[in-house]
This record gives sequence, C-alpha cells and structure tokens, in this order.
Amino acid sequence: MQPLWIALFGLGACATLAQAATPDAQEMIRKADYYRASSSNVQVQMRIEVYARDGSLEKRRDYMVLTETGHKTLVLMQSPSEQGQKVLMLGDDFWMFLPSSQRPIRITPTQKLLGEASTGDIATLSWSEDYTGQVVGEEACGAQTCVHLTLNAKRGGLTYQRIELWLGKAKKEPVKADLYVQSEKLAKSASFAMENGMVSYMDLQDLVSNHKMTRVTYLSHKERAIPTEWLNPMFLARNPNLE
Repeated sequence: MQPLWIALFGLGACATLAQAATPDAQEMIRKADYYRASSSNVQVQMRIEVYARDGSLEKRRDYMVLTETGHKTLVLMQSPSEQGQKVLMLGDDFWMFLPSSQRPIRITPTQKLLGEASTGDIATLSWSEDYTGQVVGEEACGAQTCVHLTLNAKRGGLTYQRIELWLGKAKKEPVKADLYVQSEKLAKSASFAMENGMVSYMDLQDLVSNHKMTRVTYLSHKERAIPTEWLNPMFLARNPNLE
C-alpha cells in the first residue's frame, strides 16, 4: 500500500493537469471577438434591417463603425434619412450628434438605433474588454457541439449585465447568445452566421415587446485608427460631415 503523502501528491498532480487542460474562458472570448472585429482598431461597415413578424422588410439603414481598444467607438450614420448623425462612445458615456444642433445629446447604451439594435449592440464589438467569462460546459447547438459560457459585466453601464454565450467548440466562433439586462430579464436572443471566416450577420430577436427580428450585417472590415479629434464631443458637434 502506498504512503498517504504519495496518494495525496498524485491527486494534486491530476487536479493541476486537469486545470491546465481546461481552456481559459477569457481566451475563448477573445477568439470569439476576432470573428466580429478582426483588429483592435477597426472600421466596420454595417447594415441594419428590421423585419416584421411576417418576414417582410420594414426598414434598412447603413452605418460606419470605428472602434478602438479602451472602449472608444464612433458610429457614423450613412443612410440619406440620417446623414450627418453620429454616436460617440467613450467608456460608459454615449453622445448623439444631430447636424441641426451644435450640442451633444447624452444617451444611454440601451437607446435603440433601429429595430432591436441599440447603440450598445452596434458600438460594442469586444466582449473580452467588457465581460468576465466562466465555462458552463459543452452543449449541442443543432448539428455541432458548442461551449457554453456565462459572461458577467465588468461595469454597470453596459447594455447587458449578463450574456449566455455559445461558441463553436472547434474554432470558438460565436453561434448564439441570450442577452440579459440589469433587471435580470432576458431581453433578446442573438444568433450569428459565418461566412469566409468572419461573422457575416447577427440576428437579434426581441423577447419582451414587439417580437420583431433585426438583422445586423457586417459588410466589410478594415484596420483603421480613429482620428484623435473625432473622439472629442465638441469637435463632432461643430463638424457634421467627417467623411
């Protein structure tokens, strides 16, 4: 019979190996981030479409989103009906800019841009910066196996205080998510479609009020830093046309 200390050492070594073999949740989330924003400093062309319950298209708008690490994002609205409008995010602070006014308007990340897409849905492309993750386990997602993670907000000002996220087991691409607001109410569900190694679109389903579906399509990505002056609310208020 082996001594007790050898048995205990063996158990400790097995536990250490098991822990080392468990993928780090934050690393998985960082990999998932790449599929939506391929760089830390990136410009993403987006299109938002709102569909009625019968599947018919109700509205369509185009946006240019520039985002940087450090919770900095500028959204430029490009459709004719919204030309010159902008949204700036600096940390938990959001401002809306209208070409008819030289005063920035304070808004919240939950304010709707179009359909079920809020300013936070568009302006926040990095889960790893804003959330801490824990692995729940592996689950079936249709025909594939997913890793289920729980993401808890690092700050109170985020659009969602908790996200239940499912990533593809092999590549860690986002598959679906349940989005919870501060009251712990399940507000929306999201599903993601992949094309050419990137997320091509995200479908947001309202689970509270009108139950409409909003599609956010990621049309193109390219690396780009935000010009420093564009991060100044007063500069944006005085300059309605940036591009």
